[in-house]
Amino acid sequence: MKLAIMQPYIFPYIGYYQLISAVDKFVIYDDVNFISKGWINRNNLLVGNKSHLFTIPLREASQNRLIRDIRLIDEEGWKHKLLKTVEQSYKKAPFFPSVFPMIGSVLFSGVAHIGELASISLRTVSDYLGLRTEFVASSAVYDNSHLKAQQRILDICRIEKADHYINPVGGMEIYSRELFADAGIRLNFLRSKADRYRQADGVFVPNLSMIDVLMFNEKETIGRMLQSYELI
Repeated sequence: MKLAIMQPYIFPYIGYYQLISAVDKFVIYDDVNFISKGWINRNNLLVGNKSHLFTIPLREASQNRLIRDIRLIDEEGWKHKLLKTVEQSYKKAPFFPSVFPMIGSVLFSGVAHIGELASISLRTVSDYLGLRTEFVASSAVYDNSHLKAQQRILDICRIEKADHYINPVGGMEIYSRELFADAGIRLNFLRSKADRYRQADGVFVPNLSMIDVLMFNEKETIGRMLQSYELI
């Protein structure tokens, strides 16, 4: 069984969804410390043919608190503002009519915490694309927060009876192939090779939120893009 474990990000870039599509089960790692200025509550949209950072406002966010415990600002103003930015930037995109309501459904899903909101964005987009990967939240299942680093990852693999663990390529310096091999688990790292695609006015700005990919590409094309990676 192929397994991946990642912190929940809000509408992350396509490489994150490639990881989801590459495994049988995806663990949303929500009972680890929040990362300030990371991608849990931020991402980039195409605004005026340039990368534009949006941020989901949080209450008392701190790297000393767990992702699952950090609450959203309990106001609807930021949701309307973000939707307005999306609408103004993508209303001429070919798949705006089907994608825009989906974004609204995530933002107005009624959850109170950023971990929940980011998780809903992952599940909603995956459902839209027809991905069959099973999701599970680490806080709901494993009860192993006393373990650290690789030992905790290995324990989750053991509980899930996973024989193949896949991690983003950025983790190559963190994880030991020998340690995983000793546990009977194959370790690979996913390097995205996602294709360029036509954006507004023929420009191409890479590494934007999956929102951008969805706005400019049909599901079948995105399905092919999700397979554009290598395991090393």
